[in-house]
Amino acid sequence: MSPHLTRSQERILKLLDASDRALSAQDLYLELRQRKQGMGLATVYRALDGLKLAGSIQVRTLASGESLYSSSHEDRHHLTCLHCGNSIELDQCPVHQLETQLRQQHQFKIYYHTLEFFGICTDCQAAGIQVPQG
Repeated sequence: MSPHLTRSQERILKLLDASDRALSAQDLYLELRQRKQGMGLATVYRALDGLKLAGSIQVRTLASGESLYSSSHEDRHHLTCLHCGNSIELDQCPVHQLETQLRQQHQFKIYYHTLEFFGICTDCQAAGIQVPQG
């Protein structure tokens, strides 16, 4: 772990690295309590903000407004249903080449990127769910 991380940040980063899915702040809070490493929810949010600014984690915001956090070395992109909230992970990243181009062209240090497509999944379509246009 990096020496400039707080103990709270180290615990959260370790938990995110070990997880096979993105976690909400509430999920992290509950998991830490379960592991007897409890910390206040406000501390969890402060630690997440610091890790995000350092480029150590990435955040993805769902259509519901909920934020999910994961290790920044993970490259996950999704198709997310606006009705049921189900997310389908994409097998590959369609924007790596663009990221490299932007990094070089603008001399910009990119920590991570996210890509999320929102729509209606096949199950919800089959059930006749439609999202109003405009």
